[in-house]
This record gives sequence, structure tokens and C-alpha cells, in this order.
Amino acid sequence: MLTKKQLDLLEFIHTRVQRDGVPPSFDEMKEALDLRSKSGIHRLITALEERGFIRRLAHKARALEIVKLPDAIGGGGFQPRVIDGDMADDADPGRSEPRPETIESTAPAVPLLGRIAAGGPISAIADVQQNIAVPPAMVAGSGNHYALEVRGDSMINAGINDGDVVVIREGRVADNGEIVVAAFHDQNEYSVTLKRFRRKGSSVALEAANPDYETRVLPADQVEIQGKLVGLIRTY
Repeated sequence: MLTKKQLDLLEFIHTRVQRDGVPPSFDEMKEALDLRSKSGIHRLITALEERGFIRRLAHKARALEIVKLPDAIGGGGFQPRVIDGDMADDADPGRSEPRPETIESTAPAVPLLGRIAAGGPISAIADVQQNIAVPPAMVAGSGNHYALEVRGDSMINAGINDGDVVVIREGRVADNGEIVVAAFHDQNEYSVTLKRFRRKGSSVALEAANPDYETRVLPADQVEIQGKLVGLIRTY
């Protein structure tokens, strides 16, 4: 039998995996359960594992598998879904180069083109010849897709953390409120950033999702939309 907190955490993990294709971070779990520290989440995860509801897979960079669900969450007919971390156990999470990905034969792959700023703008994206495996739902529909590694925390309140990999559908247009890859000139340097898009008359606002960062307002003809966010992959 699960405690209320254990049940709440299991339901939260299950919902996020079904919605996003990736489990939530420990910070997101802590916030969702209104706990003061991540140590409480560690204890709940351990309890769920001991009771056979989840499994942390060895040599998979803390991959998380939901093994079963109680009837309260709709456990009938449940099939486990595994979300693998993408770093080897001995990888350095602070390294500066984009991480190579393991491509599974059954998973679609998109090119990982480098890093994108979620903070101040960075120079234009470099073409890095790597591929990254993604859940099929992220690349469903028409259009080309690519992936970028996020640098910075300006989109943290939109659930995008430093080190996440975002999956982008190529395109030149966006609706207000969508998160986009936007290119523009910043002090005579061609720069690229990940921000929320707002058109305001003849101007475009590139909004951060962090109050520590100001909204950047530019003439619309100086902003080039290069694609919009369709998915996110997080490692642990």
C-alpha cells in the first residue's frame, strides 16, 4: 500500500512520461509535491522502487522504468515505458561539447546541430554531424526536425533547463506564445536564441521565462524564425 505522497509522485511521473516522453526532473518533482528538498524525493523514489512500482536500470544513466501502476492511477493493462538517459555512467555532465547519442534501431533520429542560448544570445549554430534518437511522437507530421542543446536558464519557468536537448521543427513562421529558435544581429554579430515569440505591430518580442532576464524587442524585419519547439529530452 502506498502513502499519499508516494501515490502522488508515481502519478506525476506517469503523467509527465505519457505527455512529454521524458520523466520530470527531481526539481520538478519537488515542486509538484511541495517538498522543501530533493532528499524527500529520493526517499519516495526509493520507496516506490522497493515496492516494485518503478525500477532504476543499471548502466543506463539513471533510466527510469514504471513497472506497474496501482488501480487508483489506472493500472489495468499498463505497459511499462522506459526513458533512457543519454550519458554513460562515467560521463561528465559539465563538459562543454555536445554529447554523442546512442541511436536505437527502432527510434527515429534527428541531427544535433550544436547549442542554443536560453540566456543571452550566442553566435550562430554550428553544424555538428551527430544524430540523436527521439520518441516518434516528437517528429510526427510534416517538416524537417533538428535538435539543439540548451545553454542557460532563461527558459527555466517554461520547463526548459540548462543542459536539456530541445527538438525543433523547421519553419519560418510562429504564432504568438510559441517557443522558437530566433536568429538576429546583436552588436554586429549574428546570434541565435531560444525564446517565446510575440509579435507586437512592426516589432517582435523575444520573451524569457525567467524574471532575471529582460524581454528583447526588435524590429520584425531583423528577426528570423528558424523553427519552433516540439519536444524536449532531459538527462539525469
